[in-house]
Amino acid sequence: MKLKVLVTGKNKKICRDISEHLESDRGYITIKCAPSKSALFDLILSELPKVIIICLGDETADTVKTFNVLKNVSMQGNCTIIVVTNNEDEKTFIKNTELRKFYFLSRPVALMALYEKLQQIEDELEEKGESPEFREFINEEFDEKSKKKHILVVDDDTEQLVSIKEQLEEFYNVSVVKSGDAMFKFLMKHTPDLILLDYLMPEKDGPQVLKQMRTIDEYAVIPVMFLTGMTERSTVIQTLTELRPQGYIIKPPRKSDLVAKIIEVLG
Repeated sequence: MKLKVLVTGKNKKICRDISEHLESDRGYITIKCAPSKSALFDLILSELPKVIIICLGDETADTVKTFNVLKNVSMQGNCTIIVVTNNEDEKTFIKNTELRKFYFLSRPVALMALYEKLQQIEDELEEKGESPEFREFINEEFDEKSKKKHILVVDDDTEQLVSIKEQLEEFYNVSVVKSGDAMFKFLMKHTPDLILLDYLMPEKDGPQVLKQMRTIDEYAVIPVMFLTGMTERSTVIQTLTELRPQGYIIKPPRKSDLVAKIIEVLG
């Protein structure tokens, strides 16, 4: 199976050149993505790329922080992140990134070095790349962050996921999924300390998902709080008496209210 590679970044020329070479020379599936939080968020969840290539170009602190939306895949090791850069952008990236682990690749891009690295990934080799063009970077501050409580947010609205993740990640490790089915797949590998569950979703809504959780012993003990709009408040209150989740949060939540509600549950 050929790799699925997501290519993004401000440097559109490098993005285009890399995508064309990966498709024509290697036959990889390439997905081009604008360097915006919502676009990256959606594509990561829907496409599940094995490699993300970020092509930097005249970066600022704010543009680098856009890629912090990839922190979850960086933390979990779900895919390999390669950052194509020059010396100046590399310094800006290191100073402002929250990503756990990635590889730098200098411009101009050495295609053969890139191909070798991708081949290693494709062959599922565990050893690190030996090519001198790649310089592995490990964020030493990440170990402290990894001690935080883990919260899973389930919502079909990308903007809500991005907003809630940004509000909480100062205090918690935050993972996100966009449906109940995706949540159960996530729970097969990870056990969060709390689930924030959207009340209204297509296919399976929040109450249906919670009822299903209650039938599985290892999931039934995980605290759950509903995310809901004001218009559903009376219905949610009825559901609280039936299913007894740990509470509910009105969307869009303020950061202080959101954190306060979580503290009530997790301490």
